[in-house]
Amino acid sequence: MGRLYVRGAEGVVAPRQVLAAVWATRLHGGSFPVTVPAPMHSGSPGSHGKPVQPCGPTNLPDEPAAPQLGLPALALGALGVVYGDIGTSPLYAIRECFHGYGLAISEANVLGVLSLVVWSLILAICIKYLTIIMRADNEGEGGILALLALQRRSGGSRWQRIAPLLALVGAGLLYGDGAITPAISILGAIEGLEVVTPALRQAVVPITVVLLVGLFSVQRYGTGRIGSVFGWVMLAWFLAIGVAGTVATLRQPSVLAAVNPMYAIHFFVEHGTTAFFLLGSVVLVVTGGEALYTDMGHFGARPIRLAWYTIVMPALVLNYFGQGVVLLEAGATVGNPFYALAPGVWLYPMLVLATLAAIIASQALISGAYSLTRSAIQLGFLPRLRIVHTSGEAEGQIYIPEINWMLLLLCLGLVFSFGSSSRLAAAYGIAVTGTMTLTSILFFGLARHVWRWSLPAALSLTGGFLVIDVAFFSANLTKFAQGGWVPLVFGAMLVVVMTTWRQGRELLSRYFVAGTMPTGAFLADVRAHPPVRVPGTAVFMTSNPDGIPPVLLHHVKHNKMLHEQVVLLSIATEQVPTVRFGRNFEVEEMGEGFWRVTARYGFMQTPNVPRLLAVCLGEGLAVDLDDTSYFLGRETLLTGGPSRMARWRKHLFAYLSRNSRPATQFFGLPANRVVELGAQIEI
Repeated sequence: MGRLYVRGAEGVVAPRQVLAAVWATRLHGGSFPVTVPAPMHSGSPGSHGKPVQPCGPTNLPDEPAAPQLGLPALALGALGVVYGDIGTSPLYAIRECFHGYGLAISEANVLGVLSLVVWSLILAICIKYLTIIMRADNEGEGGILALLALQRRSGGSRWQRIAPLLALVGAGLLYGDGAITPAISILGAIEGLEVVTPALRQAVVPITVVLLVGLFSVQRYGTGRIGSVFGWVMLAWFLAIGVAGTVATLRQPSVLAAVNPMYAIHFFVEHGTTAFFLLGSVVLVVTGGEALYTDMGHFGARPIRLAWYTIVMPALVLNYFGQGVVLLEAGATVGNPFYALAPGVWLYPMLVLATLAAIIASQALISGAYSLTRSAIQLGFLPRLRIVHTSGEAEGQIYIPEINWMLLLLCLGLVFSFGSSSRLAAAYGIAVTGTMTLTSILFFGLARHVWRWSLPAALSLTGGFLVIDVAFFSANLTKFAQGGWVPLVFGAMLVVVMTTWRQGRELLSRYFVAGTMPTGAFLADVRAHPPVRVPGTAVFMTSNPDGIPPVLLHHVKHNKMLHEQVVLLSIATEQVPTVRFGRNFEVEEMGEGFWRVTARYGFMQTPNVPRLLAVCLGEGLAVDLDDTSYFLGRETLLTGGPSRMARWRKHLFAYLSRNSRPATQFFGLPANRVVELGAQIEI
């Protein structure tokens, strides 16, 4: 008779679970509490009409929660991770506003530009991201893929077909941002050597290259060891730039008048087209805005807001005001207004701090690219890649070699091609403003289709966002030929890859469903014609949680036998960042030695099958991991099939499929216990 068992995290498991604890310790180096939860879907019928029953007692306490950091500690951490990008904008933003536009350095122009800077920070960061966008969280997680996951909860609509494409374009631009940020930040910091002596100008690119190679080479060790000091370094950075700006501002406090938005309005009235084009450089002051939303899940909204209003924004505004004073005092003779704020011996510690801050800003974007990639893989938009967990405690600390070296090559190509942060700023602006615009559009879809706002309410709010975003984006499009094409081309290539992979996997899914045999018919055949049964457990990985998968049918057909215990394991990705381990699976006994395990993971998690099976140990399902074989299907794709997929996409999908990481590695399977059964499939 069939029984359905549920495993989770509440209550100590019966004696058989002692073995699970042993295995968890062997797999992960340390103690691992094995517990069970209250039953999932309690009272629903099992595979043979029996009600769902929990295994083991359920009246014991839940596993202890991780220690919670206080608000100040979280805010300090946010300084080191969230604000690295926007915190290094003073290195080049004001300089770019007065470079290449033929703008005279006068009091009216300086106050007009400073007013644009201040109100860009207020409108884009304070109001849009910190007040509105960060309310759109997916169980605490933010970012453009979290917005996409929220869109999928809105049911069927035309918006459901548009939202994924918009999110994929935004993801592609974020990858471009991840490549440009290390290059422009470190270039901008090292360009301070030119202030020390012009003779060092030729050393800027080589030193930048050395730092980039070193930065990407140490990624495999993880950020855990150095992450604890990031916040303190950035705190020192913000204090330093704030003090430097304050000292200069006290010499000419009249620049504080720039907080009046009328100076920005008068600047636009006077300069017209030039002022519009200037927005392409003004946007550099808000380049880290998307990071506030993307990294929300690491620290929470309150610490991020606290860090912004108490430290980051005051330091940035004061530094920008100070640079304005330097421009008014020195005029066109000043080469780099940021480093001019630290004259004499103060230049050297500022140069060191700027370099450290640039590296930290780069690290945040690199780690973000890893997280974005894992989410895309779990959501089915990218093929499997090697994901290395660099910490046994923090789920989010991962390293993806393919993404790491791809970003390094892109960074080096950008440094050699552009040679300076000024030239690279054109490419940077389009990547940032494009992502900001798409975030606003996706937020409109969320407000309208998920939160059920009225059309006027959704349009009035997101329309205001889009006025700012589109203005910034349009101004940057004028720099298309100067380098703005780089993130657009890179984003387009990634969208093609992700949509092709998604479409190809849907074709394969339909093929596998068509080749699936009903469970009842198969088990009836096993009872009527019992095959040879051999000792041990066989685990068959299948994407379809119903029926008997083709890989098992091929195994029986060719090997003419079955193991004493057969486990059909399906892993599904939920539209949430994480599903708590222990609460994420069901175990169902189907009879004749067959079991079905259905596991659910969030799109920010990486499944580990042996660990999962270790916790699934219970009455009847006695898995000895030393005597378990894993059976996987390996498809050879033929591109001459009848599907309506374009032929070039078929070839691209076949190439991606051949070069994706094997399921053995992705799911943490022991390589010496895996059996792969091949099949040719026409698509």
